[in-house]
Amino acid sequence: MRVVVPVVDEEGSMISEHFGRAPYFAVFTIEEGRILKREPTPNISEHFGGYGRPPDRILSLKPDVVIAVEMGPRALSRFQEAGVAVLKAEGLNVEENLRRLIEGSLRELTKGCLEAKRR
Repeated sequence: MRVVVPVVDEEGSMISEHFGRAPYFAVFTIEEGRILKREPTPNISEHFGGYGRPPDRILSLKPDVVIAVEMGPRALSRFQEAGVAVLKAEGLNVEENLRRLIEGSLRELTKGCLEAKRR
């Protein structure tokens, strides 16, 4: 399973609360309940002078799951249309959220943040 998490730095230990403006996305490969690989990738979307919207950038990383604190309704809809599960982070610690994912205790994020445009 490939999991993408918006993170605050290249280390990838803390989740960024602002999904589209996260400086990095961490890509985790999880198999048989174990984290096998962690790959940080810079957010090169239009929010950082690059190209494309954050959801399109993430979809290019081929995730099965995205874990986020919240995200705008358009981003959430884009992932749903692509068949990518979006789960709501519980706290900001990446390792803890990955553990909860493996246990199956993270809930689906079903509603986009209406404040997204104001940030």
